[in-house]
Amino acid sequence: MSHLNDTDGELHRFRKRIMALAIFVLFCFFLLLLRFVWLQIIRHSNYAAQADENRISIVPTMPARGVITDRNGVVLADNYSAYTLEITPAKIQGKVDEVIGELSELVEISPFEIKRFKRRMEETKRFESVVLKSKLTDAEVARFTVQRYRFPGVEVQARMFRQYPLGEVASHAIGYIGRISQKDMDRLPEEEETNYQGTTHYGKEGIEKNYESILHGVTGYEEMEVSASGRAVRTLSTRSTVPGSNLILSIDIELQKVVEEAFGKRRGALVAMDPSTGEILAYVSKPTFDPNLFVDGIDQQNWDALNTSINRPLINRPVRGAYPPGSTYKPFMALAALELGYRTPQAAINDPGYFNYGNHRFRDDKVGGHGIVDMYKSIVQSCDTYYYVLASEMGVDTMHDFMKQFGFGEKTGIDLPHERKGILPSTQWKQSAYRNPAQKKWYAGETISLGIGQGYNTFTPVQLAFATALLVNNGSAARPHLVKEIEDGVTHERRPVVTETVKLDLKQENINVVKRAMVGVTTEGTAARVFGGAGYISGGKTGTAQVIGIGKNEKYNAAVLAEHKRDHALYTAFAPVDNPRIVIALIVENAGFGGTAAAPIARKAMDYFLLGKKSSPTPVVPAVTDSAEYPDMPDEDVQPMITPAIPDEDSTDEE
Repeated sequence: MSHLNDTDGELHRFRKRIMALAIFVLFCFFLLLLRFVWLQIIRHSNYAAQADENRISIVPTMPARGVITDRNGVVLADNYSAYTLEITPAKIQGKVDEVIGELSELVEISPFEIKRFKRRMEETKRFESVVLKSKLTDAEVARFTVQRYRFPGVEVQARMFRQYPLGEVASHAIGYIGRISQKDMDRLPEEEETNYQGTTHYGKEGIEKNYESILHGVTGYEEMEVSASGRAVRTLSTRSTVPGSNLILSIDIELQKVVEEAFGKRRGALVAMDPSTGEILAYVSKPTFDPNLFVDGIDQQNWDALNTSINRPLINRPVRGAYPPGSTYKPFMALAALELGYRTPQAAINDPGYFNYGNHRFRDDKVGGHGIVDMYKSIVQSCDTYYYVLASEMGVDTMHDFMKQFGFGEKTGIDLPHERKGILPSTQWKQSAYRNPAQKKWYAGETISLGIGQGYNTFTPVQLAFATALLVNNGSAARPHLVKEIEDGVTHERRPVVTETVKLDLKQENINVVKRAMVGVTTEGTAARVFGGAGYISGGKTGTAQVIGIGKNEKYNAAVLAEHKRDHALYTAFAPVDNPRIVIALIVENAGFGGTAAAPIARKAMDYFLLGKKSSPTPVVPAVTDSAEYPDMPDEDVQPMITPAIPDEDSTDEE
């Protein structure tokens, strides 16, 4: 009996063990089933994608960048194809330096190219190719191809390169492209990031930057099946690229060349525009530079030459250079006096050659004065005293409110990056511009110099051109722009670029008074000898702007000053008088009188534009000058400063 009980107990224990083992096995199978569901159902898409990534490579194909031409079809920025030697760091065998050393036996690689490659490699993901050498010759391509098997991860690729056929001509307007940086990528809108995958270059300045998204086009791709070694097996699918749109600029490149040649080696800027359309006809910033240097990375020697030059060739002067307008401001002051009721055309003053304000004397440019001066004579002979008196009567805020409508102190909206606002002073402006409470106060004596375009007044050449266009085109002008038309890269259909037209509420009889006086400048005034025998009637205004302050009882003497401290020469012009087709604003830095240095350049530009002449005889220097007034240094309670210390507007200017 005892034996049977033991057998039954053992059998019961055995069955329990079998049951436990079965449950354990079933549990393991259940875990395997769960894992299977996880891998094959829940995570299927992820693992399938990983498998495809090992098998499939997405290769972006770059679109052709849009071409830039002038208004007559002359190519200003174009593309050409060339071979590049590229390394994919993740695929090479051995150290990068060793691979480059072996490649140097086949292809000439300079130290600059090696340094540039390493810098780019730090900015690029390891599985992306990095250009080591650009623009390989046919012989270099052939030598590498024969030895290709020795260099896994190294490829010769055909790429498109940007070129600027005219070199330095109009370079500040066109701008340039350069290697795309992480900062460039970070600035891209989120929806554009995919379109820039694989992109190597990006617009850095000028039109190239401002119209980057239009010029770039749409990136295509090739979906390639690759072997384990990374070799392409077959193409699975493709998406075609869409070439960038072409830009037709409003610039007449022949007019541009005429003006740049007229400047010679002098520094300065010129903006010529059609007031009715806003089209920029010539856009000059001197000195200039060769944009081709920047396309594939500028070398240190050329960069230092450009960046450290005292002439500052990289500064885009028409939109970045802020200068006192000098006597070119007087026509606007005259119009303000008429519109606001401070003067009539016939009202005259007696100019003894100076204007006393408090205990200080503001001298006129003409010793002994101009005698009896009405509004016409004040512009034609550029009488400073007339505008000293007018400024003292009007006050800074009245001048500010009137001048603001002409765009002074505001961006014009020209289609270029980094445009400055300039400074149109007011009491409110000074309070916000300075931190020191003593500097925030506006002194009455500071108002006087504003009347002749000095003091805190600083405007860009493009602002001066736009303001002049509004004045001489009877209070109406389109905002300036450089792109005339945009041409679709596929259909070649063109759409014109139209900008806002600004219209001012001004009395025509007052505009006529000022325009008649500006015509007098070219027929009997400070620019008369420059425009003698021109074959057309134009209007204009000469100007000379002081660069540094002159101490009490001192006289201005250019001969004893360093060149960069001498006066700027300015000129504004328009023609034909009745229906202006061209308006010009220009400055020649540190060149002296506007009638001597600036007006002759405007004459050459107008001769070409209106008459088709590419050159004209060197004009005779006019006898009448328009030099800036240099007042005695004031006491602290008056402070009428000609060239005050002005805070950098970029500290508050939004870019």
